[in-house]
Amino acid sequence: MTSHVLLSAALIFALGTIAADAAGIPASVDPALIANYVVVRPGLAFSGKLAPGAIAQLKGMGFKTVLNLRTEQEGAKDEETAVRAQGLRYDWVPVLVDTLSLADVKKVEAVLDDASAQPVLFHCASANRVAGVWAIIQARRGKSVKAAIEEARPLGLTSPAVIAAVERLTAASK
Repeated sequence: MTSHVLLSAALIFALGTIAADAAGIPASVDPALIANYVVVRPGLAFSGKLAPGAIAQLKGMGFKTVLNLRTEQEGAKDEETAVRAQGLRYDWVPVLVDTLSLADVKKVEAVLDDASAQPVLFHCASANRVAGVWAIIQARRGKSVKAAIEEARPLGLTSPAVIAAVERLTAASK
C-alpha cells in the first residue's frame, strides 16, 4: 500500500513539473505592457518596446533573459539597469537596419542557443529587427531566404528596409 502511495505522489509531482515546464512563458500578454508579443517556440518570445511597468513583471512571467536590439538612443541603457535590478540576464546587441552585420546575428544566435539563457524575451522597438535577425538565423540554418522571410512576417517582419538587410546578409554569408 505504501509503495502505491509513494508511486502516486511521485507521478503527481512529475506531472506537475511537466505542466509547469510546458506552461513556461505566457502565450499572450497585454499589448499595452509589451507591444507585438509573440511566442516563437517554447522558451522564446519576440516583442516590441516594453512599457515602463513591464520589466518588473518579466521574472514573474517566467523569463530569465532579455535580449535587446534597441540602441542607446532608444533607451537600452536605462532598460539594462532595470532588467538587471530584477535579477534577470540582459544581453544587448544594438543594431540599426543599415549597420546590422553577420557578427551581430552571431551574437544573437549565441544567446538564443544558450540553454542557460532560456526563456528569452527578444525585442527591439517594434519586433521588426528581431524578426529580421530571426529570418537571417533561419536562412543560415538551411531555410531558403524566401521561406525564412515568410516565416518571419507574422513574427514582426514588415519593413522593406529590414527585408533588404535580410537579403543582403544572407547573400553575404554564402
